[in-house]
Amino acid sequence: MPFSDEELIEPVKASLAKTIHILENDGGGLDFLGVKNGVVYVKLTGACHGCPASGTTLKYGLEKQLKIDIHPDISIVNLAGGESEFAKL
Repeated sequence: MPFSDEELIEPVKASLAKTIHILENDGGGLDFLGVKNGVVYVKLTGACHGCPASGTTLKYGLEKQLKIDIHPDISIVNLAGGESEFAKL
């Protein structure tokens, strides 16, 4: 990844803002937790938390847009434990 984690934060937030409607349309949302080693960490909220289709939504909705907007090697991961789980990474 040719960008530092700090350089990715604002572009990632902008990219996620383009696709957040996918989650909101189904009563869900996400909390942005941060970026580590080119991996975007979020916590799905609302109806998306625990939804069986959430992995597909992340991969083919949000991650696809991140790859288009930022870099083909970027990925996104849902951390159900939120900030406490992110802090352990």
